[in-house]
Amino acid sequence: QVQLVESGGGLVQTGGSLRLSCVASGNIWSVNMMAWYRQLPGKQRELVAEISSGGTPSYPDSPKGRFTISRDSAKNTIYLQMNMLKPEDTAVYFCAAGRLSLGGNRYEYWGQGTQVTVSS
Repeated sequence: QVQLVESGGGLVQTGGSLRLSCVASGNIWSVNMMAWYRQLPGKQRELVAEISSGGTPSYPDSPKGRFTISRDSAKNTIYLQMNMLKPEDTAVYFCAAGRLSLGGNRYEYWGQGTQVTVSS
């Protein structure tokens, strides 16, 4: 079992920045991938960024240069630095953890989410 707790969401103006944090606890050695997802209002949850145990990031559904995923292994924490935010970034952002070996559906553990609202 892995527990994930997100924080750092809030209300910002277009062009502003936020840094989200996700602290993992429990059997964290059982996972080797972590990620940030988001769910836009009325939309399905989508992958924003992933990071491996080795620290390699991936941004399949996020503009590189605006969002940056990182990790602090000593704190069992991952971050999502979001810059130049746009109204279309408004969503609930979720932290997730899983195993690469599970393939496309690799994320087994989820946080409660943190709301990010970008005003126009």
